[in-house]
Amino acid sequence: MRRLPSLNGLRAFEAAARHGSFTAAATELHVSQAAVSRMVKLLEERLGFALFDRRANALLLTERGRALQPALTEAFDGIARRVEQVSAMRAGPVLTVGMGATVAVRWLIPRLSSFHLNHPEIEVRIATGGAGAPMKDDWTCAVLLGDGQWPGYEAERLFSSSLQPVCAPRLAAELGKPADLAGATLLHVSHWGQDWPRWLAAAGAADQKAEPGTDLGLRGLSFSSYAMTLQAAIDGVGVALAPRLYSGDDIAAGRLATPFALAVPMVHSWYLVYRAVCREDAGFAPFRDWLYALCAEIA
Repeated sequence: MRRLPSLNGLRAFEAAARHGSFTAAATELHVSQAAVSRMVKLLEERLGFALFDRRANALLLTERGRALQPALTEAFDGIARRVEQVSAMRAGPVLTVGMGATVAVRWLIPRLSSFHLNHPEIEVRIATGGAGAPMKDDWTCAVLLGDGQWPGYEAERLFSSSLQPVCAPRLAAELGKPADLAGATLLHVSHWGQDWPRWLAAAGAADQKAEPGTDLGLRGLSFSSYAMTLQAAIDGVGVALAPRLYSGDDIAAGRLATPFALAVPMVHSWYLVYRAVCREDAGFAPFRDWLYALCAEIA
């Protein structure tokens, strides 16, 4: 059982010690200066020692007062923070969706407002990981790019996409045929090294960018994500090969152009991945239904 002195007395002392004034403490606590003085005096009597050295024009902490005040300030600050956090907690369900950063930024987030509009009671939290990131314990579900094999999890195929060259419009105007890529900088994603070789083979230009002694067999620049590759393309650095899912909004907005009509299907697809038990989460079924409706719009 805790044996604590008056909490009102502790609050009055802490405020007065922090401000160095009974008057300022009274203003903060919305009581009179006399009330603060009285509460502190009662606290001192309860403790059996003085906390302040009261002088005519100053209020000074005693040695014991200086020792006590920092701990009280930390404790009251911690209580205030926790109360704010609890007050901010939502009563409705929380849905944590894991996915790669590129698919989150370039596809899902721009469309997420429609889900929130229809389900304002569900708090959606987007957590990012690599495209093939394993499921994390705090994720309700995930939208992941892969082959559909996540042992121990349910995996429902959502959609696939196709790979098509994209670049800044001014650069696209200079590219009349695939052979013109011989003079262009190819932008590629380091962990999807077969993207360009597959497209070049389909275009009948498989050998024109070969460079012996390199892992990818391509001249150009390598990036760790499609997001960075597309940004480089927008900035006119070179020609990127990216899923239409990622480049479609930029093409529609005129930031990117497609110099060639040829597109090749991606090897992998996106899946909704989740633990079977998560079917019972209140936010999962509405999100799943919304996600399938959204995927139906993808050509």
